[in-house]
Amino acid sequence: MTESAGSGRDAEAVSRFVESFAAQLVEAGLARMPARVFAALLSSDEGSMTSAELGEQLRISPAAVSGAVRYLAQQHMVSREREPGSRRERYRVHGDQWYEALTNRETVLKRWEGALREGVTSLGADTPAGRRMAETLAFFEFLEDELADLMERWRVHREERFGAG
Repeated sequence: MTESAGSGRDAEAVSRFVESFAAQLVEAGLARMPARVFAALLSSDEGSMTSAELGEQLRISPAAVSGAVRYLAQQHMVSREREPGSRRERYRVHGDQWYEALTNRETVLKRWEGALREGVTSLGADTPAGRRMAETLAFFEFLEDELADLMERWRVHREERFGAG
């Protein structure tokens, strides 16, 4: 029995939400299967499900669940937890998954900045391509600075609104 059926929620309404939100995530660039798995986890009361539960709710294979969870874990959007006394794993979203996902982008931004600096040097700062590269670099540097301040403001806002997490 899926969680939505067991909790008295309308399973069809939950399914419509999962597919609708997943479609929004796909439009934003997330692959379809990880988007569906993430939306299902996010919509579960416990914030966690087993591979079998995800497969049943989404009507997908264990391999599809595994691939989606692997991707989501690499993006710091879900974590894996071992069920006590069992070999089964549960996959969990946390209240701060968006914060974690954005914060972990800092390493990606730093790598991009390094590549862009190299591009400016290689292309020549005085060339049109070099200037375009320098502007892109400046954007990512600006974004990185602003992101740190934004995340701090979010921590304060979250605690005020939802209490200490």
